[in-house]
Amino acid sequence: MAKNKIVIMPGDGIGKVVLPEALRVLDAVGFDAEYIHGDIGWEFWKNEGNALPDRTLKLLEEHKISLFGAITSKPKDQASKELIPKLQGKGHVYYSPIVGLRQHFNLDICMRPCCSFKGNPLNFIMRKGDGFEEPLVDVVIFRQNTEGLYVGVEWTDPPSNVRKALETHNKMGKFKDVSGENLAISCRIFTRAACHRIIKDAFEYARKFGYKSVTICEKPNVIRETSGMMREEAKKLHTKYSEIKLWHTNIDAQMMWLTKNPEDYGVIVAGNMFGDIVSDGFAGLVGGLGFACSANIGKEVAIFEPTHGSAPKYENLDPSIVNPMAMILSSCMMLDHIGETDKANRIRDAIARVIEEGKIRTYDMMRLSGGPDVFEKGACSTQEMTDAIIECL
Repeated sequence: MAKNKIVIMPGDGIGKVVLPEALRVLDAVGFDAEYIHGDIGWEFWKNEGNALPDRTLKLLEEHKISLFGAITSKPKDQASKELIPKLQGKGHVYYSPIVGLRQHFNLDICMRPCCSFKGNPLNFIMRKGDGFEEPLVDVVIFRQNTEGLYVGVEWTDPPSNVRKALETHNKMGKFKDVSGENLAISCRIFTRAACHRIIKDAFEYARKFGYKSVTICEKPNVIRETSGMMREEAKKLHTKYSEIKLWHTNIDAQMMWLTKNPEDYGVIVAGNMFGDIVSDGFAGLVGGLGFACSANIGKEVAIFEPTHGSAPKYENLDPSIVNPMAMILSSCMMLDHIGETDKANRIRDAIARVIEEGKIRTYDMMRLSGGPDVFEKGACSTQEMTDAIIECL
C-alpha cells in the first residue's frame, strides 16, 4: 500500500499536460504515493452543469491533499450556451471551481513563493551605476483566500433593504439619485479571526525559514476599516515575534518598490485582491507564470496548483511547448506540507541546475511567441524539460 494518497485534478487545457510531468518528477525522486483522479473543469460543466462535482469534494474530504492543474472560466452568458441541450434553461450557473474549493474547505491561506533561479534569462535585471545588477528575489506572498473582495457579496441593482442599510452611511449620499440598474456594489469583508490566522502563519513561516521581515501590504490610509484591521492584528502579533521586522506598505507604493528593491522583502501578507496583484508583480521578476507556484491551505485540506491559466490554445500541440516548472514547483510545496522536505529540496536543486546550465529552455524562457515553430528556434518541449530535471535528480 502506498504511503500517501493524493487526489490529482488535471482540470482543463494545459493542466492536463503539466500535471503528468509533475507526477513523473515525483516518481523519479522516490515519492511513495497512490494518485486518485478527481473530476473537475469545463467538460463537467458542459455535461453535468457542475464544474466541481460532489464526488470530487468527497474525495478531497477523504484524502485531504491534492495537486490541481488549471481551470477554464468563461463569462456567464457564454458558459450557459456551452451546456448540452438537455441542461439548457435549467437554472445552472457557472462558478469557478477553484473559488468553490477555497470556500467549501475554507482554504483561507494562499501561499505564493516568488524565488529567482540563477541563470534564468527571465529574471529581473536593473541598472546599477554603469552596469547591471540581477537582485536575488526570495519572497513568499501570504494571500488571504476566502474573504476580501472575492467573497462574492455584491449586487447590480441592490435590493431595497440592502440599499436602505447602505444609505445609513454618510458616504452613500452622493449615490442617492443613482438608479438601481446603474449601481453596482461589491463588499470588501475582513474578519479579525482570518486576519489573525494568516498573519500568525506568516510570522511562523518567517521564523521557520529564516526570513527577516514580514510586510503587511494593504491600503489603510484609504480603506481604513478592512486594511486597518489587518494592520492592527499584525501589530498585536508582532510582540511574539520581535526578532522579525514588521513593515507596512501601501499596495500602490509596493508595486513601485518591487522593481526598485525587491531583494529587501521576505514574507508579505495581504488581503485577496491586493495579494493577487502583488504576487503577480513579484512573479514577473522571477520568470513569470511559468514559474509561479502556489498552495491553498486550510485546517484540514490543502490544494497545490500553478497560478497560470488553462491556456487551451496550447493544449493539443504535439509535442507540447508549455513550461512545466510552476506545476513541478507546486508539487514541491505539497512535499513540504506533508513533511517530505528533503525530496522537495532535491527537486528544487535539480531545477536550479537545469536553469543555470542553460542548455534546455522552454519557449517562454527564450522570450518566443508560443507556437509549433519554437522548436526550430531552439526551444525544448515540455517533456524534454521534465527529462532534464529527472536526469539531474
